[in-house]
Amino acid sequence: MNVGAIIQARMGSTRLPGKVLADIEGQSMLARVVDRTRRALTLNRVIVATTTKVQDDELASYAGRLSVDVYRGDEDDVLDRYYQAAASHGLDVIVRITSDCPLLDPGLVDQVVSTLLDPASGVEFSANILDRAFPRGLDVEAATAAALARVWRSARAPHHRAHTFAYVYDHRDEFSTASITDGIDRADMRWTVDTTEDLLLVREIYRRLGTRDFSWHDVLALVEQDADLLRINNMVRQKPAHEL
Repeated sequence: MNVGAIIQARMGSTRLPGKVLADIEGQSMLARVVDRTRRALTLNRVIVATTTKVQDDELASYAGRLSVDVYRGDEDDVLDRYYQAAASHGLDVIVRITSDCPLLDPGLVDQVVSTLLDPASGVEFSANILDRAFPRGLDVEAATAAALARVWRSARAPHHRAHTFAYVYDHRDEFSTASITDGIDRADMRWTVDTTEDLLLVREIYRRLGTRDFSWHDVLALVEQDADLLRINNMVRQKPAHEL
């Protein structure tokens, strides 16, 4: 089965333009995300999906130097970008990753994907944010190619085109889904990068852990030992989905 992670990335972030190439302890944020995604055992390939805008020419070239496949599509119709990227590479299972999650845990990727790979499960969409309990920034979503095709054909609202699987969340009764959760609700923790404060936090976490092989449990232990870390970005509020 051809299982691929598609990492959506662009230079035109509204809050922190160019953040995908921001340095985190000697490597760009995109390189960190690609590296951690690659270590998921369930994946066959990693694809960076960016836009056709001129401002993303540099990003596309850089992603190519990371030895990943690159697909370029519509900036606003992210759903179509995912669908076309998946189709062009013949993916059977599509894993959605965002380029602003440099603390992504490969083990969580495998947890989400493994549910889809079990032929007895009948699951066509799996995610660890259907019922959010993990810290924001560990987000993983995965769907079968057939499910993604149904979403692509059915979604018409701008919001459903701008966010790959928003249609699934609004029509859960139409899909067989699996929710990967944790026993403790830590959804208030913010480990994604959308602002300068977020970037400062992630840089400090990388500086202290000092290795590419840490897990999300290592990050959790670090921030629980030093409450001042989460104060770096605790004033940041997540933008509503329609503004992302």
